[in-house]
Amino acid sequence: MRHFEAVRSHIGSTYPLHHNDPYLISFELNLGQDRHQDIYLAELEGESGRRYLRVSTPIGPLAGTDPQRCLRFNWQQRTGFLAVADLDGSPYLHLCENRLYEFLDATELERVIHSLGSLGDQLEQVIARGDDTL
Repeated sequence: MRHFEAVRSHIGSTYPLHHNDPYLISFELNLGQDRHQDIYLAELEGESGRRYLRVSTPIGPLAGTDPQRCLRFNWQQRTGFLAVADLDGSPYLHLCENRLYEFLDATELERVIHSLGSLGDQLEQVIARGDDTL
């Protein structure tokens, strides 16, 4: 997968799309046991002109979240990082992963989607309960 249209083709043939914009697509990942996680894919361009695919999933509203805990989480992660993006006009924490197209194939894309989807769902449950385990 060397460009966003190849990603769109693969994802569109595998999942029903919610958003299908020029450089943004989204769908719902079924995690089993009546759990689902929204997944967003977007194209980014780095300073050097190289293109990246960003895979992200919302995990909860930013309001009431301790930024120091978020930064500690980012430091400890080998996969994914927390970021803030608007969702329906409100700031939301998202779990993200950026991948260069040149190292991306269908197997790796699915691995990233399922990894982020599962971890995002776990984090969403922690935030929803208010547990201090993040």
